[in-house]
Amino acid sequence: MSTMTTEQTEALIQEVLEVYPEKAKKDRAKHLAANDPTLEQSNKCITSNKKSLPGVMTIRGCAYAGSKGVVWGPIKDMIHISHGPVGCGQYSRAGRRNYYVGTTGVNTFGTMNFTSDFQEKDIVFGGDKKLDKLISEIDTLFPLNKGISVQSECPIGLIGDDIEAVSKRKSKEIDKPVVPVRCEGFRGVSQSLGHHIANDTIRDWVLPTRDNDNSFQTTPYDVSIIGDYNIGGDAWSSRILLEEMGLRVVSQWSGDGTLSEMELTPKVKLNLLHCYRSMNYISRHMEEKYGIPWVEYNFFGPTKIAESLRKIASYFDDSIKEGAERVIAKYNAEMEPIIAKFRPRLEGKRVMLYVGGLRPRHTIGAYEDLGMEVVGAGYEFGHNDDYDRTIKEMGNATLLYDDVTGYEFEEFVKAVKPDLIGSGIKEKYIFQKMGIPFRQMHSWDYSGPYHGYDGFAIFARDMDMTLNNPCWGKLIAPWKATGSEAAAKAA
Repeated sequence: MSTMTTEQTEALIQEVLEVYPEKAKKDRAKHLAANDPTLEQSNKCITSNKKSLPGVMTIRGCAYAGSKGVVWGPIKDMIHISHGPVGCGQYSRAGRRNYYVGTTGVNTFGTMNFTSDFQEKDIVFGGDKKLDKLISEIDTLFPLNKGISVQSECPIGLIGDDIEAVSKRKSKEIDKPVVPVRCEGFRGVSQSLGHHIANDTIRDWVLPTRDNDNSFQTTPYDVSIIGDYNIGGDAWSSRILLEEMGLRVVSQWSGDGTLSEMELTPKVKLNLLHCYRSMNYISRHMEEKYGIPWVEYNFFGPTKIAESLRKIASYFDDSIKEGAERVIAKYNAEMEPIIAKFRPRLEGKRVMLYVGGLRPRHTIGAYEDLGMEVVGAGYEFGHNDDYDRTIKEMGNATLLYDDVTGYEFEEFVKAVKPDLIGSGIKEKYIFQKMGIPFRQMHSWDYSGPYHGYDGFAIFARDMDMTLNNPCWGKLIAPWKATGSEAAAKAA
């Protein structure tokens, strides 16, 4: 458990807030809290999903990032047009390591950048004609694409391009789905609204297409994996377990997902939701319209994997329940030597997390399986239902921080002195220069998978490799280096 008391954590928060003007201090105080696991609802201790404070260094992304980068972008056999200037599309291209099977540029397109490349004249006169021409060119150059999505960048909403009319016209012309997505970056307070908008377009433009098609042969054991983006192969290592216990994975999206799989999802018996924040909207819709139940699961670390497999199995008959126990027994035996090797090297180490989506709470169990303790956690774009789930996983008086600023995060780290930080690329080099071990927990620091039993073995190795690397003791932060040390380094 955390060595800090509630009073000490609250005093630390007040100390960090002192630098702000009174109005900013009052605003940011709502987003910082000492955890109280006895609370039923997190809104009694922390505020979330509010606009970032102007002037502070927020680490959030935008609605376009939530739609194109997370929900739509990994659908591999569709082409996703970044409609607007070239920068957003280039920045979001191939950034998240959403692994997929296929031949890039032939039948899969996930790591390619398709953009309408807005220039000044397009801002003045509109880009509808350019989008029309672009869709025609795409279908000529890449005939094996199964459909197109139009991901709107900020200028599209500002100048009022009618992407819906263009999409409907071109869909009839090329006889493929063309989906307009109003995910202009300025919408909402973070990338979270982009997830919601993207879910709504899937609801309206994709899922109903096979409502009256009964040609697909279903089974009692059909499931869908939703909200696993296959970072470093995560979805593959998860799918192995589900299939071994006797389930049939009909669809898996967005990571390594296809348009056909998305269309077939309303045929399954249970939706398995991994990233609650990005895909709970579409899961709730399918429950309301099609009567498909959904269950949130966590495949980080042996303890949470076993809990999740049993929870999933509870929706099916005894054969699946027996299959789950068989899978758990098989892989737990394989995990014992992994834990025996790495736990003594990691026991008692303290971790601070600041990530998007599910990871500030889902990875806690994996760290605990290795004897580590999470002493601080927060979300870039979490809502209060995310924190409702998080406060139960965290120890008493541990730090909670929502949309934490760069300054706040650094000050908390200096005071708490964690042994390891798990956060994103924007924070990575600051803390490494401070000599603090760091793992990039958005895309696994070019490693992975981390999901499933196979992934836990890699996770354990990576945490040990990072934390116990001798380089950290030899680092001197540039701003702490003396003149002679700086000169020697320069030489």
